[in-house]
Amino acid sequence: METPNKYLISIVGPTAIGKTALSIKLAQHFNTEIISADSRQFFKEMQIGTAAPNKDELAGAKHHFIHHKSITENYNVGTFERDAIQLLTTLHKKNKVVILVGGSGLYVDAVTNGLDNFPSVDPSVRTQLNSDLKEKGLEHLQNKLKELDPKSYNTIAIDNPHRVIRALEICIGSGKPYASFLNKEKGKRPFKTIHIGLTAERETIYSRINQRVDIMLEEGLLEEVKQLVSHKDLNALNTVGYKELFKYLNDEWTLEFAISEIKKNTRRFAKRQLTWFRKNEDTLWFDYVTDVKHIIAQIENQIK
Repeated sequence: METPNKYLISIVGPTAIGKTALSIKLAQHFNTEIISADSRQFFKEMQIGTAAPNKDELAGAKHHFIHHKSITENYNVGTFERDAIQLLTTLHKKNKVVILVGGSGLYVDAVTNGLDNFPSVDPSVRTQLNSDLKEKGLEHLQNKLKELDPKSYNTIAIDNPHRVIRALEICIGSGKPYASFLNKEKGKRPFKTIHIGLTAERETIYSRINQRVDIMLEEGLLEEVKQLVSHKDLNALNTVGYKELFKYLNDEWTLEFAISEIKKNTRRFAKRQLTWFRKNEDTLWFDYVTDVKHIIAQIENQIK
């Protein structure tokens, strides 16, 4: 049942576009709190490489789901959905408006729409896919997905072996494309979501990404990655910025090449983020330099 007087302002957009800064300004204006839906900022060991809000930003508004887990804990989108909805219910008791911000499309959708229901699949399918990954490599699985479900191949995080295996597992186990189970009618949320998107010309996005990577390195990203080498096989660390520097530390790549790969892979990630977020036709898109007053006026218009 939708309660029209409770609102969630969801801020999306590609990485490095300025979502954090906007979320803090909106939280201050509406005198409310921020829920992070960035699946890598959950982990306290990954501070620099995930561009998590810094001390000043965290002081600017109360944040939730930042550095509340360890990379050694298994924390998935289903658990996050449950925790975030529970927290939202509490926050909405005292705040008419709550802010959701993040670049992980699946995690944003989990809060705003709920998760898709998938059929149960014989565990042997996943076991087989995991051994195919070890023996034949990720590209083999990517090609298999392209053949069975081209739609998912073009929309999921194709460089993430866990996502590829999950999609294939459903395709093989159910005999239907993974994509066919997505975006079905789900239970209504007890709040109304106002979707805000930040964007820019592609060249601007790419140059902001390159600049951000340079800043992360100046802030000590390489040192952070060195501390995590012994955990490099954990899913949380199969992340742009970390996996490339592991290759440098393993003497597979030069530092210069690793940095150029971080920039390239982050640009590819931003492109996929935009593809994902643009599927939502309800999103109000703003250029990243839009005056916050203009964005607030549009939001208040929606609330009225």
